[in-house]
Amino acid sequence: MVAKDAPTPDELAAPLDLLLTGSALGIGRRMLPNTSWTRLALELARRPRVVADRLGGLGTELVDIARGRGDRAPAKADKRFTDAAWRTNPLFRRAMQSYLATDETVHALLADAELDWRDAEWMRFVIDNITEGLAPSNNPLLSPLAWKALVDTGGASAVRGVRHFLDDFSTPPRVPSMVTPDAFTVGETVAATPGAVVARTEMFELIEYAPQTERVHPTPLLMVPPVINKFYITDIAPGRSMIEYLVRQGQRVFTLSWRNPTAEHRDWDLDGYGRAILDALEVVERITGSDRTHLLASCSGGIIAAMVAAHLAAIDQAERLAGLTLLVTVLDQSRAGLAAAAVDEDTAKIAIGLSARTGYLDGRALAEVFAWLRPTDLVWRYWVNNYLQGRTPEPFDVLFWNADTTRLPAALHRDLVLMGVRNSLVAPDGAAMLGTPVNLSALPTDTYVVAGVADHISPWQACYRSARLLGSKEQRFVLSTSGHIAALVNPPGNPKASYRIGPADRVEPNDWLAATAPEPGSWWPDYARWLAEHDGTDIDAPAQPGSAEFPPLAPAPGSYVHEH
Repeated sequence: MVAKDAPTPDELAAPLDLLLTGSALGIGRRMLPNTSWTRLALELARRPRVVADRLGGLGTELVDIARGRGDRAPAKADKRFTDAAWRTNPLFRRAMQSYLATDETVHALLADAELDWRDAEWMRFVIDNITEGLAPSNNPLLSPLAWKALVDTGGASAVRGVRHFLDDFSTPPRVPSMVTPDAFTVGETVAATPGAVVARTEMFELIEYAPQTERVHPTPLLMVPPVINKFYITDIAPGRSMIEYLVRQGQRVFTLSWRNPTAEHRDWDLDGYGRAILDALEVVERITGSDRTHLLASCSGGIIAAMVAAHLAAIDQAERLAGLTLLVTVLDQSRAGLAAAAVDEDTAKIAIGLSARTGYLDGRALAEVFAWLRPTDLVWRYWVNNYLQGRTPEPFDVLFWNADTTRLPAALHRDLVLMGVRNSLVAPDGAAMLGTPVNLSALPTDTYVVAGVADHISPWQACYRSARLLGSKEQRFVLSTSGHIAALVNPPGNPKASYRIGPADRVEPNDWLAATAPEPGSWWPDYARWLAEHDGTDIDAPAQPGSAEFPPLAPAPGSYVHEH
């Protein structure tokens, strides 16, 4: 049995409005009993025979496990129980099998209740977090990894684990550290592509990257990063940097680096960020002499950039954009799993009020919500590594970027939450940007939309539906392997990478998936070709970033990226 009107499992992710409300309210509030708990209890009470059968079956299996006759084994993809001791040690094997049997029964009872999908999604989030937290692999007395570390280090692992725990939970975000603060250096080992800051305002720095080819495409590319993260996910590390790759393909690349706002900037709102994009666009035009610019934006930055593109169309300036690229961006918030189930106007108002008190939403709170949306991978994995084994997390550039949090000004938080809860961008004129109504269907600009098939933040189906909102002449939808970040940090050379590509010409996302064959490799080369196809004849590369009017102010990655 499945929940009534349930969306497909791949759609159950968390778009922006849930992240922003959950961050303000705290993840603990999501776990407290509410009406969904009551409805689950009532529905199960109406099915006593089903409940009895489930519990009876569990009881029988637990007896078999206690007698050593259990044959339950973890799924091949379950990395929690890969240590051989889970199979060879009688105590550990029984603990694992009992847990797996109980976990399956609890989730089966949730399905048996046949809840409305909103209640089902709320309860699935609660149950997943509780059951994953209770896994014996997280228990220091039952973890083979913990015992081995204790013996191998003569007890030092326990001392280090306690120290790591106290360090992590003394300050937000109160989750296990995924990377150490000194694992990388911004400007040296990450965000290292050569360039210069060519303009600076109170809200942003504009970086132009130094050409690495003798000839460049005449149409520049302006990147707009998310407003809730630092910009350098597109310049994450040499050999894995999208900016580095595009520059080496002859693309002239600029990027915004948003300032990390404080309470002083509480009034920076959606219009303010939209105006900043237009200001940066004007500087790019004046530096390059081009009257057309490619605009690339990701996640929350993509929402604002799409609204800016609609604004330009409304004031008859759409020709300033040679193309609009949206990466992992959700414009249509409908059928978005837990968010649609958990967020309403009242919840949104409470969250907005909390951020208004401080003047911003703390990025560390966002990081905590991100982690608990994928507790097995982003919480309990590091719980075992850091505390049970007493180890330091392995350096990983993407996790370093993820931990380099930023704040969100209260006014922008308010605007984004309300727009997400009301799904304002779906209907023409449902939202406004800089005084003009936003009608995404009226966009004449060619678009290139990228989504990740395993994205838990911006589900690919929602990105697909968002692409269909855009009234572009030519539209290319790309579905990349991996999730929210790995779909973007996808340099050529990965033998496991693949993507699907084609126009968003089917109503249902899964129909598009079935009709579109996968292609091996990274989507980056296709994107570079797409940019070149929308260009004229190559021109001589400039000697350095900037111009006489906008001389270099500082080396890339600038100063704003270092603000905490």
